[in-house]
Amino acid sequence: MLQFKKVAFYTLGCKLNFSETSTIARQLTDAGYARVKFDDNPDVFVINTCSVTDNADKKCRSIVRKALRVNPEAVVIVIGCYAQLKPGEIAEIEGVNLVLGAEEKFNVAAYLESDAISEKNQTAARAIKHTREFVPGFSSGDRTRTFLKVQDGCNYFCAFCTIPLARGRSRSANVEETLKIAREAADAGAKEVVLTGVNIGDFGHGTDENLIDLLRELELVDGIERFRISSIEPNLLTNEIITFVAESKKFVPHFHIPLQSGSDSVLTAMRRRYRTDLYRDRIETIKRLMPNACIGVDVIVGFPGETEADFNDTYLFLRDLDISYLHVFTYSERPNTTALRIDAVVPIETRQERNKMLRILSEKKQKAFYGSQLNATSEVLFEAEENGGQMYGFTKNYVKVKTPFDESLINKIKTVKLESIDSDGVGKIQLINEPQYV
Repeated sequence: MLQFKKVAFYTLGCKLNFSETSTIARQLTDAGYARVKFDDNPDVFVINTCSVTDNADKKCRSIVRKALRVNPEAVVIVIGCYAQLKPGEIAEIEGVNLVLGAEEKFNVAAYLESDAISEKNQTAARAIKHTREFVPGFSSGDRTRTFLKVQDGCNYFCAFCTIPLARGRSRSANVEETLKIAREAADAGAKEVVLTGVNIGDFGHGTDENLIDLLRELELVDGIERFRISSIEPNLLTNEIITFVAESKKFVPHFHIPLQSGSDSVLTAMRRRYRTDLYRDRIETIKRLMPNACIGVDVIVGFPGETEADFNDTYLFLRDLDISYLHVFTYSERPNTTALRIDAVVPIETRQERNKMLRILSEKKQKAFYGSQLNATSEVLFEAEENGGQMYGFTKNYVKVKTPFDESLINKIKTVKLESIDSDGVGKIQLINEPQYV
């Protein structure tokens, strides 16, 4: 057995991955390992991968090469969604010692204690159908905002998505167990907690608890000043949840609601569980109750069978919605997804053109939303990030702002006035002296 001392992590993908990386890092710290930066000559590298983008293989290979340039003798362990989907492919990458699947990734410490860890090209990834356990956790030390994992897996099997194949069926802890983890995050100094998962609206699936039950209890957790709901499916974003957030003192007016297409025929082909009329109703309800709410939207262009008319429907639908920004994804083929059965493939060039059009629309939407907040006062949580002498933070409704770097502001909530929008799309502010936030 090798005697390791230092471990470094590299995380790709979503907030959920960052939460899980932190959980694994705490496990290793408790087992006697020191967490260090990637370039600090670690004995072990743990790479947490993503499968959403079509270049997961290239990214993984690139990070493995980077790790071995830092320490050619290091043990390299690859985990995450890509590791579950393609363990054999990853194991063949030169320098990889071990690939751990969805169920095995929370046992990194045990694998490091094995005499066989110094061997190369090993895999431990059971079929995803065997993955039933929910492992809670929260991020810490990576970012100012804390990502609290409240749910994992998905039962939806949309035509374009491999996440159910990578993470398994929907599952979560109960409300009380989740509150325990939230209190741990509060004790660790979290000022803002972002609820994360694969399909968080499905919290409590198969039990008599649901997401609104969790939200009501989280509201009462001492020490956490802000909660933010990450991506939530429109059919699971109930009027009850929207009303609760509107009346809440801690849950902020920011929603990220996947649309994927503004064409009902494409939504049907995608096997989405709503249509545009329901989506429009959700947006209008939010804006009626919270006029200054920030609303982000996921959309996919170039799904098989998406005609020019379908895309125009999507563009016009989004143009006319009172939303704040878009996350635009270009459809890419995924093995073992039902979308591959659709013959009407959209040319790559057309996909790219449509992506560009929606990204331009997103810039216009965000500029208009930021403009609507000018001269308003808001509370900003400042982060540790520094760039060119500036530091950054976010208002409750997710306006990104900057101010000259001041270490004393890190992880503090301050009242500010948004004075202007810079050419980089970030708000410039005036700090307002508020002793109660010091």
